[in-house]
Amino acid sequence: MRTWLLIWALALPLAGAGTVEEKLEASIEQKLGRRYVWGAAGFKAYDCSGFVWRAFQDAGVLFKRTTARKLYYSLRPAGPVERSRLGTLVFFDQVHHVGIVRNRQEFYHASSSQGTMRDHLAPYWVRLVSGYRKLNIDD
Repeated sequence: MRTWLLIWALALPLAGAGTVEEKLEASIEQKLGRRYVWGAAGFKAYDCSGFVWRAFQDAGVLFKRTTARKLYYSLRPAGPVERSRLGTLVFFDQVHHVGIVRNRQEFYHASSSQGTMRDHLAPYWVRLVSGYRKLNIDD
């Protein structure tokens, strides 16, 4: 029997107006341009799962900090429409890397060579996609 990691995702209201998605995008934008450090989760450096975790935390969506692989197996698959929506998680390279979808063509992630950035899915990353997963981030 497979043991599933249970992640409690809870959207909490933050000071200021805006949807969870708006808060998430603002949180992500504040973190772009930071360097990559394996195991780091902010504030000056991030790895891929640390970047995802910190962006959601700062937007008021709370869940346990974990690896990309454990996160992938603990969340529900994203439907076809959700795959291009801000906040959906996209996993790469046999679930060793994770980013946050921005839209159908772009995603945010912590690159080991360039740090936190907005990147294009095609042509390089699209061939490495392992799947899409969704946190429950209802307003």
